[in-house]
Amino acid sequence: METDEKTSDDFTDYYGCIRWGRNPFLRGYVLTYSLVDEKKKEVAQMIVDERMITYIHSLETAERSVIEEIEQEALETFVPIIRKETQSFLKVLLAMKQPMQVLEVGTAIGFSAILMSEYLPQGSHITTIEKYEKRIPIARENFKRAGREDQITLVEGDALEVMRSLTGPYDFIFMDAAKGQYIHYMPEAIRLLAPGGVLMSDNVLQDGDIIESRFAVERRNRTIHSRMREYLYELKHDERLQTSILPLGDGVALSVRK
Repeated sequence: METDEKTSDDFTDYYGCIRWGRNPFLRGYVLTYSLVDEKKKEVAQMIVDERMITYIHSLETAERSVIEEIEQEALETFVPIIRKETQSFLKVLLAMKQPMQVLEVGTAIGFSAILMSEYLPQGSHITTIEKYEKRIPIARENFKRAGREDQITLVEGDALEVMRSLTGPYDFIFMDAAKGQYIHYMPEAIRLLAPGGVLMSDNVLQDGDIIESRFAVERRNRTIHSRMREYLYELKHDERLQTSILPLGDGVALSVRK
């Protein structure tokens, strides 16, 4: 799942609200902006050059109308979904890997599962896990709308508990659930991943916050910040995995099971 990002169009005072600068750790620019309202002042970062992303988005081809509709509905109701550039990367991965068994951790309203189903080989199957009760019936209905209810199985419940009950193996695992829980999901994800299987973890750079000191992050986000750092370290240092961390969208970690 994704969080909504703001763009420079949200601001009227360019010089007062936006500052561009190079980030030595990431390619492209970091856009730092502050938004002042009656209650608070927020400072956030985006790890991408907005103009470049806009250009890349303009090159994308349309999906089936039902997928476009579900995506628009998610955006209008503020349901977090994967960003356009991450969608494109995911589609290429699936075309290369051609996985038969896919596990998704974090269904939301089913957008990612439906998108993946469009690029999987015939006879493939997706198992997706969701805990949030309000979104489960919406996801099931969307699977029917897309004609994918036989290809996608939604399992209700806590992701970690469900993962422990699964036997696998899975050729591809897409991790897009509670970010602070990734480190807890990791042992089960590795257990369930087939040799040569791919684990794709989304939203791992937290809009650039990941490179900040723990004390520079808002107090309410510090646990997620420290857990995500731990998760990325473990992905890179686990001898069972080969991992690359990419500044794509809100950050993607791509791991291959040796």
